Parts: sequence; C-alpha cells; structure tokens
Amino acid sequence: MFRIRKITNPFLEGNRQVMDGIKKIIRAQFQAISESQIEELPSQMVNPVDKKFQTSLVIAEDAKRNIRGFAILMYMSDLKFCYLDFLSVAPDKPTSGVGGSLYERVREEASSLGTKGIFFECLPDDPALCKDPAALTQNQKRLAFYERYGAFPVINTRYETPVSETDDCAPYLVYDDLGTGRALAAAELRKIFRAILERKYKHYCPPDYVDMVVKSVKDDPVRLREPGYTKPREEMIRIRNNHVNILLFINDKHQLHHVRDIGYVESPVRVRSILREIIKLGVVTERKVMEYPDRHILEIHDRGYYTYFKKVCTSMDPGESVYPYVFPVRNNTRPPKVLSVRAGYYCIDTFTPLNINAFLAARWGVNCSLSAADAILEGNPLAYVVTRPPGHHAERFVFGGFCYFNNVAIAANHLSKYGKVAILDVDYHHGNGQQDIFYKRSDILTISIHGHPSFAYPYFSGFKEEKGEGSGLGYNHNFPLKEEVTGEEYRKTLERAVSLIKQFKADYLVVALGLDTAKGDPTGTWMLSARDFQINGEMIAGTGLPALIIQEGGYRNRFLGINARQFLRGFYEGLIAHGTNKIKKK
Repeated sequence: MFRIRKITNPFLEGNRQVMDGIKKIIRAQFQAISESQIEELPSQMVNPVDKKFQTSLVIAEDAKRNIRGFAILMYMSDLKFCYLDFLSVAPDKPTSGVGGSLYERVREEASSLGTKGIFFECLPDDPALCKDPAALTQNQKRLAFYERYGAFPVINTRYETPVSETDDCAPYLVYDDLGTGRALAAAELRKIFRAILERKYKHYCPPDYVDMVVKSVKDDPVRLREPGYTKPREEMIRIRNNHVNILLFINDKHQLHHVRDIGYVESPVRVRSILREIIKLGVVTERKVMEYPDRHILEIHDRGYYTYFKKVCTSMDPGESVYPYVFPVRNNTRPPKVLSVRAGYYCIDTFTPLNINAFLAARWGVNCSLSAADAILEGNPLAYVVTRPPGHHAERFVFGGFCYFNNVAIAANHLSKYGKVAILDVDYHHGNGQQDIFYKRSDILTISIHGHPSFAYPYFSGFKEEKGEGSGLGYNHNFPLKEEVTGEEYRKTLERAVSLIKQFKADYLVVALGLDTAKGDPTGTWMLSARDFQINGEMIAGTGLPALIIQEGGYRNRFLGINARQFLRGFYEGLIAHGTNKIKKK
C-alpha cells in the first residue's frame, strides 16, 4: 500500500526524510545527474523566479514513510504548459503500480492548472538513434506506458538531434494533451521548444543549437507520432474533470458518550441529524478511520492532563458522571490526589462531565481527524469529520465546553509538518483552544468569528486585541461580534477572514464548523439561515485551499442536518468554481 501526496515545502520537518529518499533514487537511477544538481532541487522548488518555472513535487510513500517513487513537474506559467522533469520509482520495486499512480496524479495537477498539456523527454525506441539493445528495450516499454495515456512523440522536427557528436540516444519530446484532443500550433511549439532548451538546459545547449531546433518546426498544426503500442480500439486514459467527492470520516464511537442529564444538549442525535441530510448531496464518500498513536495528542495536550483524563474515565462506573466543582484559585501548582476533586484543576467550567466513555469517544474523534488530514495530504481537496464530543474549547492543559481533545489543533499540527495551515473557526463560541495552543506560532494562522466574550462562552478569551505572542504575534485574529447578527452582517466579517487566509498563503485550511450560529440554536443568539450557510461555504471555498472540515457545535437538532448539508453544498460548489492547482480532481 502507498499514498500519493504533493510536497509544497521541502524544508519542513516532515519532508526532510522525503527529500533524502528522492535524492537516493536519483543517484541510483540517473547517474548522469550531477551531485550539485541533486542538491539544488529543494531550493529550485521554493525559488521559481530565477528558474522561470514553478516546480511541483509529487511523491509515493508507504505506511512507514519510505519513498516508493516521485515525479517533478515544472509549470511555465507564461506559456501555460508543464514539463515533466522526472518520474521514477524505487529500483527495488519497479512494477508495483507506483509509476502509473504518480503519472495520473501529475496529469491531474497539470489539468487543474489549465495548461495546454504536459511535455517530457523520452529516450528513443528507434535502433538508428539508440545503439544499446538493453536501453532500446527499456525505451520501448516506457513509450508504450505513456502511449496508454495518449502521450506521443512530436515528429518532423529536429528536437532529437544530438547536441554534440559524442551524444548517443538523444531524446524525443513527448506531448500529452491530457485527453482534450487539442492540436498544437507551430508557433506555440516553437516557443515551448525555446523555453525548455533555454530554461532547463541553458548551460548545455548553445544558442545556435536552440535556434536550429526552434526553426525546425514546420507542420501547422504540429504532428504527433501514430500509436505503435496501443491497439486502435483501445481507449486512452483521460482526465476525469470536476468529479470531486467529499470524503466523510465518522466517529462511530461517539454514541458511547451519552450524557442523559437534563439540559445537556451535546447528544448523539446531533450526528444522526447531520448524516441523514448530507447523504442527500450525492457526492459524499465514507472512508475508513485509522488508529493513530498518542504522540499526535501529546504534541498538543499536556501529558499530565492526558494521563488524568484517561485514568479518571477508566476508573468510573457506567452511568456515573463527575462534574468539576472545585477550582484552583490558590495553590494551582499542587493538584489534589482525589480524582473527582482534581477535575477542576483541568477544567474551565462546571458543565463538562467526565464519565467512563468520554475518553474513548474523544480519542476516536482524534483518529477521525488525523485520518481526514492524511486524506488531504494524499491530494484530496475536501474531507469532513463528523464527530462528537467537539474539541475546539480544549486547550493545552484544560478541557471544557463539552470538549476534551482539540481535534482541529491536532489535525492542523499534523498538516503543519507538510505546509502552512490556516484555521478558520466559525463556531458561535470563541475557538479558545486553538488560540491557546498556537498563540506563539507563526506557521499556523488562527482565526475565530464568534459572539463577543461579554455575553458568550468562554467569556475570558476571544477579544480583538489578542493578536498572538512572540513569533506568533499577528497570526491570531479574533472577530467578536454583537449579540444579534444577520447572515448579511456575518458575511462582511467572513470576507475579511477569507482575505487574511489568502494573504497568509496557506497550503491547507482547517475549518472548525460550528452550526450554533443558526437562528434558534439554544446556545447562540445569531440568526443565520440554511441559505446563509450555503453562501458561507462557497465563500470559504474561495480560498482555493484543500480543506479539512471538522464538526464542532450546533444544537438545534431539527435543522442541524439541513444546515450542515447546505454548508457542504456551498463549499462543494465553490470548490468546483474556484478550483486551483492545489485541488485534486478525483
């Protein structure tokens, strides 16, 4: 098993091992590549201006993060075409299906950019051009592979002319129109020839050689070689455009956490209401939830809190609940030994109970969120986590507001190892958990739109002047709003939040989806309608970022599912309308 994902920043902690694996494959498979060229690859990815092309890296990795293969795609935006520089698999498993998966992902990437197509070099299968029988056989297999996708060599030009008399096996230039059937004009190909030879091979191809190759383009439209390995009746593999699914991850342990106390609104019916409605969209695909180690939680939450939470829950009797009732105003460095009394040491309110199933339900919410985050890393544009209990009020050291583990923060932290992350919390209540956890970090942008703390939980945080601290200064934004807010008024603030996300230039977006902003919600005072949620979803999708949506609040069960469905509908429609190079079309 392996997964395909795109690398945006090779210098991040989670990608260092990746780059080492890629360099190892290049050294084994491409002996002609110099060590300086190999070491230059990471800087090439983050400095596109000097090279006059944007570099994308797509990798295949197994469950142990071993690199099984990679592809490097150059996008030359001025001429709207892509050049596939490398596509290689690990030499120990060359027939594992990795190559095909990588090339399909590359084609999807090129298609999402709106390019003319992909160009790449392939060594010739003509004995007159390649004297080595072993190499000739490999070249034939490679060209047959690409032919299945409708990619054929350009003919009737001098592109495959050796640069010097000592060169052997000069390559064809192959063109993949991405299934569009679009013909190339001669003028287009001349510009593309020059761009490839001058930008990719500027230190190798002299100007007179470049001019000779460019002037050799005579056919208009350009001619491609006829199929030589695929049968005429064989259908070429085409890009499947605009078929995006919303990947769904459900916490099937949530129902274990059922507090039956009068007035406790965070109940299992919330999940049932949502699932009943969102399935009507017809574009929702449920995915399996995987189990993840505790280290993901301990990177976010204090070990002492984690240990206490697990211990106190497993020690309780079925049906028993403990509510915090004593809080450490003094001597807060000396937590009491009695577990029930110690609840107040780790909690911020009096209405979030501990019981035998709270830990298990919250722990599986973490598994759901990390499973969805990994689906985003694989290249999927949209994932939705339906879980309870919620999480955005859980801080590093404390729980509260029905929340025990901060699913949003844990998922965002995981994604941050592979790129910059923006968190947008649209719950009626302030996302104090994310603010507390990331307040000193600049790689994760935290934004919360919520009721003003003068009247809305958690009361002591969420003020406008809370901007971050240290290196995180300027990366925390609060938008506390008045007690009564209409959908139109809300969108003026949402527009500002979306603008901040775009300015931040994030690679991933995590949305803390609170539906308690709806009219009539028992925990809120705002007046958003189902139509408002649809518009809001479309606005947020306008960021163009791969998005992980995690369910938080929302307690008016009669309309909860409808509002969730409309938000996803708007987000889905916005995703199709605003698709970018960061969105994978499945």
